[in-house]
Amino acid sequence: MLSDTDRRILRQLQAVPDLSMTELAQRAGTTPATCLRRLAKLRDNGIVLGQHAQINWAALGFTVEVSLRITLDKTHRNAFDQFLEEARKVPEVIEIQTFLGRVDVRLSVLARDMTHYQTVYRKRILTLPHINDIEALMHLSTVKTDPALPI
Repeated sequence: MLSDTDRRILRQLQAVPDLSMTELAQRAGTTPATCLRRLAKLRDNGIVLGQHAQINWAALGFTVEVSLRITLDKTHRNAFDQFLEEARKVPEVIEIQTFLGRVDVRLSVLARDMTHYQTVYRKRILTLPHINDIEALMHLSTVKTDPALPI
């Protein structure tokens, strides 16, 4: 169970993840020592998994984002494991999700341009093991991206 103090810390951490401990404690209405102890407990309990930098890939020249929905040939005993092991090795794949249903796996792929994407698709994606079907969805815009939940 989360205490009110834990909730305040998490709300502030979600809103501004790069606050100093002193600023976080002040915004959460507690002392820095208490805040540090509570944050360590939240990490130990697997509630806070880490803090990450959000990269603007387009500013670095990666302007093409494609979501690939993949159905695997599950007649092979270790199809999922073998596919995921190889997919992790493709540097342009920035996210891998697995699903129950018609689609087994979704890959998020970044590329500098369409020529780069075509090369990655042909030489790295299509050579992944056990692909039965693949559907590409070209990313046009991000309407909402907010992993914060009301706490």
